[in-house]
Amino acid sequence: MTDRDETRRAVADALHAAWEARQPCAQPSQTFAGLDVADAYAIQQLNVARRLERGMYGEPTRVVGRKIGLTSEAIQSWLGVDTPDFGTLLDDMAVPDGGTAEIDVLLQPRAEAEVAFVLGEDLAGPGVTAADVLRATAFVLPAIEIVDSCVADWEITFVDTVADNASSGMFVLGNDPTPLDDLALRTAGMALSKNGHVVSTGAGAACLGHPVNAVVWLADVFGEMGEVLQAGEVLLSGALGPVTEVNDGDVVEARIAGLGNVSCRFASSREG
Repeated sequence: MTDRDETRRAVADALHAAWEARQPCAQPSQTFAGLDVADAYAIQQLNVARRLERGMYGEPTRVVGRKIGLTSEAIQSWLGVDTPDFGTLLDDMAVPDGGTAEIDVLLQPRAEAEVAFVLGEDLAGPGVTAADVLRATAFVLPAIEIVDSCVADWEITFVDTVADNASSGMFVLGNDPTPLDDLALRTAGMALSKNGHVVSTGAGAACLGHPVNAVVWLADVFGEMGEVLQAGEVLLSGALGPVTEVNDGDVVEARIAGLGNVSCRFASSREG
């Protein structure tokens, strides 16, 4: 094992230990100087492999999709980058629409509203076009992504969030699929409410100018790695507006014009 491999393993171990203990750790990029983006994605995959064997609730998991993060200019500017990132969605991260997100298996969660694409066909890059995405998409859904971080106080750089599975926590999908035909996603308005009060607003244009653009980006990145986005996968395309912090007892609902609404409640698994 090379020194680089040992460093990657050490960072993966620290992040995984934080995730298992539900206790945030020190910022990896500060503790382990010199980490680059290739390191970060390798670290991400080490811990995804661990969670495939033993997931959030102690059982094996499976990959059900991908999330695209850092799709707004404001967030990219904050982290000093000009590109999104991606993470892996596992089946134990899914929360039913209207269901309960168990907050005590999270560390420092926040919620944001997104458009979820569900592929009906494989999508292989590079060279993917918007038309390819439209043709490959079976339907879209309103979604809430519950982002989370194993890094204390969300003090992250780009490589920190990539290594931490793109700060993925859980996700909630709506139950009413909508075909992309005639949907104006660029101008589709979004309102995210917490406990009945609107806490975030936005529109499709906040996500790389159009949510379809985010899927194009992901398909091309996967193609460059020799991988394919597969039929049936869920793709969270990125936030349509600012995130909101969530706590035990909060009820969050996202409404996206043309797609409907999706909601969840945050509660301890020990309640009741």
